[in-house]
Amino acid sequence: MSDAQDPSKDVENWVTGDEPATGPQLSYLRTLAREAGEEVPPELTKAEASKMIDRLQQASPRTAGDTPSGPPEHGADGGAGP
Repeated sequence: MSDAQDPSKDVENWVTGDEPATGPQLSYLRTLAREAGEEVPPELTKAEASKMIDRLQQASPRTAGDTPSGPPEHGADGGAGP
């Protein structure tokens, strides 16, 4: 698998990580944040949204045992990193 297809690549190294978060990222993030009693900050980047999703997934009893890939569009580029 090439680096461009490696979903475990550090979000800080994503080529598109500084672009605005995607609609699917924000939708999923709002669901996780609501369940955790948290707010979603405005104007998140793709990388910031991905980090927050990962953190909230680990804290959620519903998703804590799931794989880190999350839903489609979880990562900056459709869940596949940069």
